[in-house]
Amino acid sequence: MRTRFFLVSFVFLFALDLFACTNSSLILAPTSFLDSALNTISNQDSPRFNLDGHYLVLASDRQGKRGIWLYNLIEHKMVPLPGLNQPNTRQDQPDISGNGRYIVYLSEQFGKSDILLYDRQSQKIKNLTSNFAFPVRHPTISGNGRFIAYEVNRSGRWDIAIYVRGDPE
Repeated sequence: MRTRFFLVSFVFLFALDLFACTNSSLILAPTSFLDSALNTISNQDSPRFNLDGHYLVLASDRQGKRGIWLYNLIEHKMVPLPGLNQPNTRQDQPDISGNGRYIVYLSEQFGKSDILLYDRQSQKIKNLTSNFAFPVRHPTISGNGRFIAYEVNRSGRWDIAIYVRGDPE
């Protein structure tokens, strides 16, 4: 019993020492009632950074529906995404390209789950799985925006599909 106490104490002190030696810090944005804040009284999840950490894309239940939001960490405010969050639809599981131009996400915009690609520059949306009759989920995009991978269930098991765009950033 005494040996266990010393062992637990040693591990705790060692971990505390390691934590104190790092230059890391925790940033927890306060909760706000404003939709322009990072954290609101609604659920926020699925955060993904772009390459330089300038943007953070996330899913949230703000304004009474599930949608995709983009937060500018330099300016500490939400960035508008015109046309992305459509009425009476559900958007979820976002990811963002390295330079922050492209956002890939799961949507139920067309009556089934699809993987969509949003171009922030042109404000256009492309449905990457419109011809799929089977479930898809968890999209991710490469740093240059050329490759998009996601899970697809064609035969009762989840596999990985890769979509290759013809026009990289």
